[in-house]
Amino acid sequence: MTKEEIAIKYFRDGFNCSQAVFTTFSESLGLDTESSLKLSCGFGAGMGRLQDTCGAVTGAYMTLGLKYGKFKKEDDPAREKTYSLVQEFDAKFKQKYNTTSCKNLLNCDLMTEEGHNFFKNNNLREKTCENCIKDAVSIVEKMI
Repeated sequence: MTKEEIAIKYFRDGFNCSQAVFTTFSESLGLDTESSLKLSCGFGAGMGRLQDTCGAVTGAYMTLGLKYGKFKKEDDPAREKTYSLVQEFDAKFKQKYNTTSCKNLLNCDLMTEEGHNFFKNNNLREKTCENCIKDAVSIVEKMI
């Protein structure tokens, strides 16, 4: 299975967009699956369904942090590298979608019944979320 297929499998198995992206990479980066799923759970649907930054995007940011992030007090270059990669990812994602906002990507408000129905009735889980997950995975895969 490709990493994109793995991420979509997580998503279709009931995990959110952030969990799908982050967990696809985390085990190979030294984090166990259970911890990865728990850690990334709150970032789905634009962070707890607040629809801010897309969960696929935050999953990618966490992946870049897990791979390159600062973990020693004196390692400021690691922080700078991570920030630079996050900015690069952001630019590439926006190149395709013009935004990283979950609300703008879905064009509905998941906090309302009307928005939730719009999401379901228009199959946005498959049409939008799955594409964002695939693209986030593809971008990260080329970066690490």
